[in-house]
Amino acid sequence: GGDHTITYPILQAVAEKHGPVGLVHVDAHTDTGDRALGEKIYHGTPFRRCVEEGLLDCSRVVQVGIRGSSYDPEPYKYCRDQGFRVVLAEECWRKSLVPLMREVRKQMGDEPVYISFDIDALDPAYAPGTGTPEIAGLTPAQALEIIRGCKGLNIVGCDLVEVAPMYDVSGNTALLGANLLFEMLCVLPRVKTM
Repeated sequence: GGDHTITYPILQAVAEKHGPVGLVHVDAHTDTGDRALGEKIYHGTPFRRCVEEGLLDCSRVVQVGIRGSSYDPEPYKYCRDQGFRVVLAEECWRKSLVPLMREVRKQMGDEPVYISFDIDALDPAYAPGTGTPEIAGLTPAQALEIIRGCKGLNIVGCDLVEVAPMYDVSGNTALLGANLLFEMLCVLPRVKTM
């Protein structure tokens, strides 16, 4: 629930307990902007604020599904300069993400990891109920591959954000969001599944 701004205070609390954490960030946008309308805190800035405060282990940050419009000629430069791995949506088209998640699990190692999933990572054909839809996104099956691919990681928290049911009369976005969050709960450490 909520917009991606909520991840910032959550990661402040998580880092207070665990120190800088790895991040599996699934989103259409990097959310590393500096300002909007003069404000430093809004749903497009949380991960820049987290970097500035040392909340993230930048060598263990992976952003998957990134795409969409930008006002910057080099929209991913900030992320890559920090050491983030940026996996553009077009790198995911027409293929399984199981091999990618094997690489991600190696990169994350045994240290604490946080999962942050913005519903707009999914193509609006599947999840139109969000405030900033971007075409050519991930499929629900790929979303499941990402989340299930996190099983075995030292996950210390997770969120699913930007679901706006009023923008989707079918109710599919809320249904998809609820199921993805359930899947995240199932991959938490020490959770037994059938």
